[in-house]
Amino acid sequence: MKEIQLKRGKEDSLRRYHPWVFSGAIQHIDGDISEGDTVRVRTADGQFIAVGHYQQGSIAVRVLSFHDVAIDDAFWASRLLSALKMRQAVGLADSPKNNTYRLVHGEGDHLPGLIIDVYGETAVIQAHSIGMHLCRQQITNQLVSVMGQRIRHVYYKSETTLSFMDPENGFLYGGSDDNIATENGLKFYVDWLRGQKTGFFVDQRENRSLLEQYAHGRRVLNMFCYTGGFSVYAMRGGAELVHSVDSSAKAIDLTNRNVALNFAGDTRHEAFCEDAFKFMENQKGTSYDLVILDPPAFAKHRGALHNALKGYTRLNLKAMQMIEPGGLLFTFSCSQVVSKDHFRNAVFTAAAQANRKVRILHQLHQPADHPINIYHPEGEYLKGLVLYVES
Repeated sequence: MKEIQLKRGKEDSLRRYHPWVFSGAIQHIDGDISEGDTVRVRTADGQFIAVGHYQQGSIAVRVLSFHDVAIDDAFWASRLLSALKMRQAVGLADSPKNNTYRLVHGEGDHLPGLIIDVYGETAVIQAHSIGMHLCRQQITNQLVSVMGQRIRHVYYKSETTLSFMDPENGFLYGGSDDNIATENGLKFYVDWLRGQKTGFFVDQRENRSLLEQYAHGRRVLNMFCYTGGFSVYAMRGGAELVHSVDSSAKAIDLTNRNVALNFAGDTRHEAFCEDAFKFMENQKGTSYDLVILDPPAFAKHRGALHNALKGYTRLNLKAMQMIEPGGLLFTFSCSQVVSKDHFRNAVFTAAAQANRKVRILHQLHQPADHPINIYHPEGEYLKGLVLYVES
């Protein structure tokens, strides 16, 4: 295994089990190391401290283990089995009402750079590092072994996360056109071929269930609806009317298909393919009792933070102006660089500008199958608030 040596004193974060080595911490790299190689990391004194995948960029090494172990079949099998046992422990894996969950959540499952989502009998693998990309077939082999009869197909989808490498999407094991998955008894088409992420936003499962409890008799607006998850839950919860909005025609088509899959012939739902801000601007005078704001990440790096917060304020302001007194706002940020305090301050500013009385009913976050490694607080990316909006 090739080796990387750190500058003196730069091992402190690794001593605290943080799973990243930044490029500025490196003193020496073996000359023949290539991107994606598995490397040993040593301190300035030559002591072993970690094993991980090397990649050029700000994060130079993503740590796989703090023990000097081989990254072989036994390693992958052990980590995947650990991930499965945790999903079984929280009641997600092997549930008769739910066959949709995240099996591997990167650093949260001590496998930085790797995402695996399960949709029925299909697992979708997404690599966020070259190292994981190069190990994709080995990971697939061990995944099939660990999961047994649960998984019959494995699809690889990393074109968007590793676009500079142009990896080819496709099945690494099996192959199936059956893309209907079940979440809490509701059925959804999952577009792992062309959809965002792995095809579905698994991380909002519990928040969709919460919304269902509040939907009865309400007029609901679901902004940035993507595949219509919140819309379908709102309809099962007894919403009077549900409007779904997304700028993507493909997303609107999938939303309509998901509504029809669960509520064929139900006329309570209408979908609009339009820019969110333009839609809300054109709906002046229209009011709703419950609004969902689940936009894509407004800030993907710290340099975009200021503009992102302005965007969240503007969006939440427009939503509060559309909500009837006594209505609810489910509002989210999935931007990792936007902290909980940043997000709450942006929403606070929107409430003040709207001159509305607002109370926080719930503070929301990612579910148990998106665990946060306690040594890696950056893994806490999903923030949400449920607000009661008065006059």
